[in-house]
Amino acid sequence: MPAREREEIVAGAPALVVCDGPPQAAARRGCVLLHHGLGGHKGLHAPELERLAGHGLLAVGIDAVGHGARRWPDFEARFRTEDGSAARSFLEVVRATAAEVPAVVGALLSRGWALPGRAGVAGVSMGGFVVYGAALAERRLAAAVSILGSPRWGSDLPESPHRLPERFFPVALLSVTGSRDAVVPPGPVRDLHAALAPGYAAAPDRLRHLELAGAGHEMGDAHWEAAWREATAWLLRHLGDRG
Repeated sequence: MPAREREEIVAGAPALVVCDGPPQAAARRGCVLLHHGLGGHKGLHAPELERLAGHGLLAVGIDAVGHGARRWPDFEARFRTEDGSAARSFLEVVRATAAEVPAVVGALLSRGWALPGRAGVAGVSMGGFVVYGAALAERRLAAAVSILGSPRWGSDLPESPHRLPERFFPVALLSVTGSRDAVVPPGPVRDLHAALAPGYAAAPDRLRHLELAGAGHEMGDAHWEAAWREATAWLLRHLGDRG
């Protein structure tokens, strides 16, 4: 059956919901929030939403704060400057979008569009930054996948996820990075996973860092397919399994 799409507002966040049947039925397999990159919108990763729905999941694309249907009127001006304000605006989006994940998950649970232990989150680039924050903010997430994101939100920010490795377990975390990514270098992800390893010693299968050799931030088709093949398998494996 072709996946069906519907636009919704979930806890104030514009969402694109994609599933192969009634949302309540798909939620029994698992519900995944998908966060896009800078300048994107909830439908940017429609093929990936369709892919997840094709595996029976309820896939929910979310407009980041200041993006898509709630795009800031001065968006271009905020991110065109070179005086440091663009970085501050980026971090504002990441923090605010991650912070609203608990309300979004709660609203989905109340609708029956997510079930306890069967909710996950994924994100690309800026959305990958959001994933690390969401994993800390929402303890009901069973699985998380960050693609081309970073847990380092700033060297002087106390709530930067890279500073809080003790708070990740037991969420099943997969991080996918590119070895040649000059936009979001993989170093902070390597460091985070090294710091996380002791806390996941009792369940090492719930933690993985995949660094794609030769991949940059603008992935080619082969690397993109590899990233999403691994991401999809991870989500299907771990949704519903809290360890």
